[in-house]
Amino acid sequence: MLPDDALELDRQVCFALAVASRGVVGIYRPILEPLGLTHPQYLVMLGLWGDAPLRFREIADMLRLDPATLSPIIKRLERLGFIERTPVDGDERTFYLTPTESGQALRKKALEVPPAVVERLGMPVERLLALRDELTAIIEAVDRGA
Repeated sequence: MLPDDALELDRQVCFALAVASRGVVGIYRPILEPLGLTHPQYLVMLGLWGDAPLRFREIADMLRLDPATLSPIIKRLERLGFIERTPVDGDERTFYLTPTESGQALRKKALEVPPAVVERLGMPVERLLALRDELTAIIEAVDRGA
């Protein structure tokens, strides 16, 4: 049941999600800076560290990013020397993306990111995992409704 005044700002799920998202990404910024990564670049690298090689479209789908948004992120990671493109046999327009040796070495440094984020948030890991699970359920509900 909705509250009497469902239009109060602090009762809006969208507002809470937007503020929390900006805040959490802001916590990541100084932690990722020494790695030379922005938050979107970090997400791409996480995807590749977990499942490379991946096609460009697979990464876009995984991260739920429009290809036009993902393209400059990929180009920047290539210029930084963290990823490389490999053409897919028989298709000149499609390519696989994989971490370079430098990109794989960066993974070792990135292992320090999650504990640093947890420390800065100052919340129990169990609570953060439960929140992640709830957010995943929201994402799935949005997908079903789309």
